[in-house]
Amino acid sequence: MADLYTRLVAGLIFPLHERLKHHNSVAVRQQLEASQWWPRERLAALQLERLRRLLTRARTQVPYYRQLFASLDFDAAAIASLDDLRRLPFLTKAVIRQHQEQIKADDAVALSRFNTGGSSGEPLIFFIGNERVSHDVAAKWRATRWWGVDIGDPEIVVWGSPIELSAQDRLRQFRDRLLRTRLLPAFEMNEANLDGFVATIRATRPAMLFGYPSSLSLIARHAEKRGLAMNDLGIKVAFVTSERLYDHQKADISRVFGCPTANGYGGRDAGFIAHQCPQGGMHLTAEDIIVEIIDKDGQPLPDGEAGEVVVTHLATGDFPFIRYRTGDVAVRSSRTCPCGRGLPMLEEIQGRTTDFIVAADGTLMHGLAVVYPIRDIPGIAAFKVVQETRQRVTVQIVPNERCDARVEQQITDGIKARLGQSVEVVVIRVADIAREKSGKYRYVQSLVAGS
Repeated sequence: MADLYTRLVAGLIFPLHERLKHHNSVAVRQQLEASQWWPRERLAALQLERLRRLLTRARTQVPYYRQLFASLDFDAAAIASLDDLRRLPFLTKAVIRQHQEQIKADDAVALSRFNTGGSSGEPLIFFIGNERVSHDVAAKWRATRWWGVDIGDPEIVVWGSPIELSAQDRLRQFRDRLLRTRLLPAFEMNEANLDGFVATIRATRPAMLFGYPSSLSLIARHAEKRGLAMNDLGIKVAFVTSERLYDHQKADISRVFGCPTANGYGGRDAGFIAHQCPQGGMHLTAEDIIVEIIDKDGQPLPDGEAGEVVVTHLATGDFPFIRYRTGDVAVRSSRTCPCGRGLPMLEEIQGRTTDFIVAADGTLMHGLAVVYPIRDIPGIAAFKVVQETRQRVTVQIVPNERCDARVEQQITDGIKARLGQSVEVVVIRVADIAREKSGKYRYVQSLVAGS
């Protein structure tokens, strides 16, 4: 049960904060908490109604879509099913870069400029209005409450985005103190800082953790190495997002912090797409987002097959994201969750297209194919695999005291067994592996698969 201060924050302080920012997050969250129990047919009807509104506004207010719809003779108000979306072309990062100003709605006000981290190339610049912010905040808030925690409960956030970390001015710091949120920088993960992070978590005794799975698992392993208990702090849940959650990371977090992990999936560009409930279902935010899974030719895939995630965000009238290709790979589920929610689910989130690798014979493989054989070798504290071409792979490793002279050959043999004996494998011992500018950590990066 939430304590008195948490109830004050969730019921008064945060709603006031949102109202001052012209967000209607509270009302949206209340709607979402009701609609999550609707049957899928009713949710689909809501999607169709909101899709008509989004497309109609795009036709009347957004120069890019006004011209596009006219060229296709597309009547936004006349769509009869969600399948009619397929008559529209995909929205890609290249299209957004080329038509950035034309995608802004003529009647949009108070747009905020955002950008992605550019982990797979040039950062994407786009704009978000208050409606989109309100819906994303509400969706995250709803999912947080699934786990018995709420805004105002003590929280440690391990994050690395320059957007958040550069905004730590006095007003922001005051707000975070009110909300009992403590931010730790994920891109400063050296030994001294890890000691400080562990000490901060122990002193704060948070109800929840939030951050990259790589960062939280690293902190967990560091605490374990130091012999410091973290499972007696009362942590209820660790929310992880922005990276693929690997099984060993989940095990590290759960073992050391003594709490379950709740996986979240989304992005600054695509929105708050899905979140895991305590019964394990990875529920889509279906009220706000239409998700398509497509093959390499752009054709729809049935449930159970892996493909690229395409998103239509229904609360983006100010800067529409319609059939937006995310570059992520996931599997849609046909199952229903034991929790009873009608929200459809993803079966698996496999990562970005650049998290996949290409064997010498052209076979596309998930990065796990090279992660597992390296991860299981004793003596490697950290590693990163970069596929430069089909015939060349570079592996950076951070050795520890157990790393012997056989490691390079073990890595080479493991990768060749999966990618082909003709592949050149270069293993480089380094003192540290730099994170990306956002603070994220990537085990695998292919310069071939995402091209």
